[in-house]
Amino acid sequence: MVTLFRWLVRLTVGLIFLTIALVVLTWYFAIRSLPDYDGSYVVEGISAPVEIVRTTEDVPHVFGKTDRDVFFALGLAHAQDRLFQLTVLRRAAQGRLAEIYGPGALAADDLARRLGLYRNARASLQAQDPEVLEALQAYAEGVNAWIGQINLGARGRGAPEFFLYPEDIAYWEPADSLAILKLLAASSSVQMRREVLRARLSLAAPDRGQDLVAMRGEPALPAYAGLFPGARFAAPDRGAGPQDWTATLAGYLAPAAGASANGFAAAAERTAAGGALLANDPQFALTAPGLWYLARIELQSGGVIGGTIPGIPAVLSGRNTGLAWGITPAQIDDQDLYVEEVQPGDPNRYRGAQGWTAFATRRETLRVRGGEPRTITLRETENGPVIPAAHLDLAAILPGGHVAALSWTGGYGNDRSMTALIGLMRAPDRASAARALRDLIAPAMVVTLADGQGVGQVMAGAVPRRKAGHQTAGRMPTPGWIAANRWEGLDPAPAAMTELDPQNGIVAATGAAPPGGAAGLGHDWGDGYRQDRLRHLIDSREVHSRDSFIAAQNDIVSPVARALLPLVGADLWFTDEPAAQGTPERQRQDALALLANWDGAMSEHLPEPLIYAAWMRALQDRLVRDELGPLADDLTELYPGFIDRVFRNRNGAAAWCDIRQSAPVETCTQIARQALDAALLDLGSRFGPDLASWRWGDLHRARHVHPALGDMRGLSYIVNLIQPTSGGAATVAQAGFLGHGRNPWLNVTGAAYRGVYDLADPDSSVFIISTGQSGHPFSRHYDDMAELWRRGEYVGMSLDPALARAAAAGITHLQPAGN
Repeated sequence: MVTLFRWLVRLTVGLIFLTIALVVLTWYFAIRSLPDYDGSYVVEGISAPVEIVRTTEDVPHVFGKTDRDVFFALGLAHAQDRLFQLTVLRRAAQGRLAEIYGPGALAADDLARRLGLYRNARASLQAQDPEVLEALQAYAEGVNAWIGQINLGARGRGAPEFFLYPEDIAYWEPADSLAILKLLAASSSVQMRREVLRARLSLAAPDRGQDLVAMRGEPALPAYAGLFPGARFAAPDRGAGPQDWTATLAGYLAPAAGASANGFAAAAERTAAGGALLANDPQFALTAPGLWYLARIELQSGGVIGGTIPGIPAVLSGRNTGLAWGITPAQIDDQDLYVEEVQPGDPNRYRGAQGWTAFATRRETLRVRGGEPRTITLRETENGPVIPAAHLDLAAILPGGHVAALSWTGGYGNDRSMTALIGLMRAPDRASAARALRDLIAPAMVVTLADGQGVGQVMAGAVPRRKAGHQTAGRMPTPGWIAANRWEGLDPAPAAMTELDPQNGIVAATGAAPPGGAAGLGHDWGDGYRQDRLRHLIDSREVHSRDSFIAAQNDIVSPVARALLPLVGADLWFTDEPAAQGTPERQRQDALALLANWDGAMSEHLPEPLIYAAWMRALQDRLVRDELGPLADDLTELYPGFIDRVFRNRNGAAAWCDIRQSAPVETCTQIARQALDAALLDLGSRFGPDLASWRWGDLHRARHVHPALGDMRGLSYIVNLIQPTSGGAATVAQAGFLGHGRNPWLNVTGAAYRGVYDLADPDSSVFIISTGQSGHPFSRHYDDMAELWRRGEYVGMSLDPALARAAAAGITHLQPAGN
């Protein structure tokens, strides 16, 4: 027994030492990939020495002799800090995520291949201007130079993720940057999903389904079952439930995920300092590291600083010495789904405008980590690529013997959007920027501009040319064989959508339709609540300062709460007799009393936002559940226009309040009361009976998830960033919800980048990103900006080389080979 005990002790001690050795070894290899910002490297591809000056926040300031050298260094800096993110974004655009993630990423790869993101990117390469081609080539050489340095110096494969996903790192090509821009365009649009949703609503509730998504003044849509008599309402098979949010972000960006932003500016005469102000905050899915990366490059035309996306050699939102700009995705209707009839007895042919026509086909192979390669057949019709029924809930709306094809403005080669974006950051003024943006195809954007002479906004991007006889005006899937439904080509955005000299010196965009008839370009512009709130904030002051713009950008007052609560609770406020303490009736009265005195601020420290959000979610579900059945589970966002129509009984919409399966006729007041009681019951089970102790931040927590490591037990605590946040889906400081599961209010989208550009005092301009500059989990710059971002704070932005060098945390020197 003594001998056995001794051996057990020895074995235990040995295992402890082995564990310590493994941890030390893992740590050693992980930190080997941390870049030395004070290093000096000899590289091929530059004509003269280049400096990359890193500020204390790890923002690179790139100084070189030529523009080519500067773009080279930008590529190297992106690779130093975000190499894994670079390669994953490229894989997402190429349809090659399954090679590292395994079978779980096959659906994302399949969709990317069918959209032809990489194929069309390659076809667009030679369409770029010569100087843009040179910039793309130089950027690619910079990325590859750092990959070469990793191999030479045994720098831990460049990022610790590569030890868990041990695929070879292919050298960067210029087409890779164009492919990531295509992926960004596909991710910014939500038109496919909205068309499918309208069709499903029409099938589930033919009489009233469009009440949920209709914009005021829109003509009625035809019944989807009338267009396709074989279509029947069906709930999609989701297996265990809605797809996990992490899975949708395997490539940092996902087609049809959607994006938003605020872009607003004030001319010099409307500012205290006598120079124009511009603010911008692109809102995407929150990831770790975030999608955005701060950088400054010194071009021959002058310095440029702001937000970049790794893989794209352009400052997408920022300023140069004379111009500031910001981007807002314009939800124009740039995608149309067509239902194509397959010839009975011959699956290789479909019904075209001229009769039965053969699909254009090609075969591609998807490699799968840990599995056998899969070969897929890609088919195209005259309307575009065929999208299988497994994607985007298409199976729920396709009649038997039919497939869906997509027309999309970004689904073509010869796309000069990269030339437009690089031209934008080189433009000296608003007029030059507007001319450069004429080349933009996708993503369609409203670009806010400011220079020394004023402010303006340009809508840029291709617009489909539809015939007047289009059966659904692009709002729902339509028969692909009817010639009147087909696009006649693409047009540039209407000139009327460009305003370079507004009379009041103020411009603002939030993704809601701007004035001047732009609503005719799309049907998913948003409900206007955020736009109205932003206009109120900037129109209510005659003179603005940088601080007032920062306050507006971080505004957390919900205009939807202010609009809906008086309407929904009109017959509930203070109408009941006082109830005994501890009863459900008393809890309802206490909740209504709190909401009656609430100003709509969605502060993480208050209980009112939590009560309001839970009430509205429960209310919408009770209104639609009996009509829509399982489709109600897929309504992951609040539709305030729908609730407004119901409680104002517009066109008889109050009929939604009556539960069809019950004998009595329920009123909207009854439904509102029942929904509030259900919400309070749920919240009480989570946080106890004391309403005053509840906090919005207990459920509304920003989750920055690492797409590769975020679901791994143990590692998730290191790589994911979770923190309570204020705001909501309808606030100017937008903080969108997950929409399903145990915590539907988890904050999963938001302003991953914020910038406020002051042209009166350029060095007082500020910016922030939601995580940190580095993608390395062991870097101090992995999350050093996260707490500042949560509190609505910023770091400085300067184009003064002396200031950059004075605050340098490191200077990387690049020396040309052969010197």
